[in-house]
Amino acid sequence: MSRPDKLRPGRAMITRLLAATCGVAALLGSLPAQAERLKEVASIQGVRTNQLLGYGLMVGLDGTGDQTTQAPFTAQSMKSLLQQLGIQLPAGVTPQLKNSAAVIVTAQLPAFSQPGQLIDVTVSSVGNAKSLRGGTLLLTPLRGVDGEIYAVAQGNVVVGGAGASAGGSKVQINHLSAGRIPGGATVERVVPNQTLEGDSIRVELNRTDFSDVRLVTDAINQKIRLRPGSDGRQAVAMDARVVQVPLPRDPAQRVGFLAELESMEVALTAAPAKVIVNARTGSVVMNQSVALAPSAVAHAEHKHRAQKETPAPPLHGAGAQVR
Repeated sequence: MSRPDKLRPGRAMITRLLAATCGVAALLGSLPAQAERLKEVASIQGVRTNQLLGYGLMVGLDGTGDQTTQAPFTAQSMKSLLQQLGIQLPAGVTPQLKNSAAVIVTAQLPAFSQPGQLIDVTVSSVGNAKSLRGGTLLLTPLRGVDGEIYAVAQGNVVVGGAGASAGGSKVQINHLSAGRIPGGATVERVVPNQTLEGDSIRVELNRTDFSDVRLVTDAINQKIRLRPGSDGRQAVAMDARVVQVPLPRDPAQRVGFLAELESMEVALTAAPAKVIVNARTGSVVMNQSVALAPSAVAHAEHKHRAQKETPAPPLHGAGAQVR
C-alpha cells in the first residue's frame, strides 16, 4: 500500500489560487457583450476638436528662465515685444533675461465653440529654462492649420512638478519645463461646422467590424421607426465602420434626434481575444474574450520545494489510515 504525498500548505494554496484564476478567466470569456451607449463606441463625423498652436513669452520666473547666450531667440522676442509697447533698446544691447522664457502654447478647440468661451492651454519651454514655476504667460495668439487666429492665451502657469537643490544635491519630481493654464485662452473665432445642415450625418464606429456596424445600423433603424413623424428613410452601412443616418427634415428636431441617438444602447460583439505579456514585470493581462483550455501550471520554485519535503512517516498496523 502506498501513501500519496502530502501537499505543503503554501503550495496547496497557490494551486487553489491558480485553479480559481483559470476558472474566472474561462467564465469571463463566456460572458456576452454588454450594451453600451452609442456615444461610447462611436462618434459623429465632423464633430471633433481642432488643434491650436502659438509662440509666446513667459515672465516672472525666479531666475530659472532661458540663458540668452544659448537661446538668443528669447532676447529677440523680448526686443520685438518691447518695441510693440513703445520701448526702444539701444543698438547692440542684448538683455540678460533670467526671469523670462520662450514657450510653445498648445490648445484644443472643441467643436461648436463660441467667441468668449474659455479653454485650457498647455505651455512648454522651447529654450533651456530650468523651471516655469511661478511664471506668467504674456498675450499669445493661437492659430489653426489655416494660419488664422482662433484664440488668445494669457495667465499664470500651473506646474505639476517640484524640485529643490542644496549642498550639491538635487531632487526633482516630474517635469518643471511644462505646465497648464486652466481656462487660460479665450476663443475669438468660430470654426464653421455644417454637420447639421445636410440631410444626413455619418456615424463612425471606434472599431472597424462588420458585425458591429450591422448591429448599430439595425438599432438605429429601430429607433427611427419608433420616432414620431418618420418618413420611411433608413440608416445605411457604408462600410465596416461608417453608418449614414438620415436627419429629420425639421431643423428644430435635429438636435433632439442626435441626443436620443447618442444615448441609445447598443449591444456589440465581444472584442477580439487579446493577451498582453510584460516580460519586465512578469505580469500577464487578458481581456474577457480569452478562453483558457484545461492546462497544467508548473513553477520551478514549487518543484524545488516539493523535492525538499520531509518524507512521510511509515504506516504502523493494518488499520492505519492515510490523512
